Amino acid sequence: MSSLGLSMGTSNHRGITNRPNNRPLRLLERSGGQVLALPVLVLGRGFQPVTICTVRQALRLVYSERANVLDEGGHLHDFPTWATMVVRAHDDAIGTLRGDLRAPRIVRLHHYSCRYHPAVRLTRKNVMLRDGLRCQYCGDTFPEQDLDIDHVMPRCRGGQNEWQNLVTSCQTCNRRKGGHTPQEAHMPLRSRPRMPHWSFAARLLLRAGLLSSPEGSRSGYPQWEPFLRAG
Repeated sequence: MSSLGLSMGTSNHRGITNRPNNRPLRLLERSGGQVLALPVLVLGRGFQPVTICTVRQALRLVYSERANVLDEGGHLHDFPTWATMVVRAHDDAIGTLRGDLRAPRIVRLHHYSCRYHPAVRLTRKNVMLRDGLRCQYCGDTFPEQDLDIDHVMPRCRGGQNEWQNLVTSCQTCNRRKGGHTPQEAHMPLRSRPRMPHWSFAARLLLRAGLLSSPEGSRSGYPQWEPFLRAG
C-alpha cells in the first residue's frame, strides 16, 4: 500500500500544515480504535477498485487532499465538507477535537489510475483458499493450522513450486504419501490443481480478510458492490 501513500505518519502528507490553524488531523480513539480500523474501499481516478484501507488511513488521504470521500449518493466531498456531514444513527463515528466525524465507506484517489491486475500470487494461504481448506487426498476439511501443502511430484524428485504441483493436504495424508506420487501411493487427487482465476474484487476482499473463500459470501458494505462488480 505504500505506493498509494497510505502510511500512518503525517510529516509527508501534502497540505496538512496548510490546514486551518495549522492543526494536524487528530482522531480520538474513544471507541477503542475499532471504528478507525474499519475497512474503506479505495477507488482510483476512474472509479475502479484499487485497494482496501482503514478508516484512519482513508481520513489521512482525504485530509491531505489526495482523495475525496464518495457518499451513498455518488457525491464527492473534500475534508472540510465531509467534516460538516451530520452523523446519522446508522453511521460509524470518530471523535475528533472538533466533534464527531462520520466514518467514510469509500474514498476516491485524485491521481491513481492503474488498471494492471497481476495474476494471483502463489502463496500457502492462496493454495488453501483455492482448495477450500479441503485435503485433496481424503477430501476432509480442516482448520488452516492443521493443513500442509503437498508437492504432487515430490521436491526430491524435481517437483516445482507451481500451482499445478501444489495441493492442500491434511497432515495424515501428507505423511502417508511421503516421497511418492499420488499414483504410486494409491492416493488419487480429488481435483486437478491449477492456477485460480479469481476476480480482482475477490482478491481485494481476501487480502483484507473480508472473504473466507473466493466463492464465499462477501463482507463489506452495500455501497461497495457496484464498484466491486465493475472491478
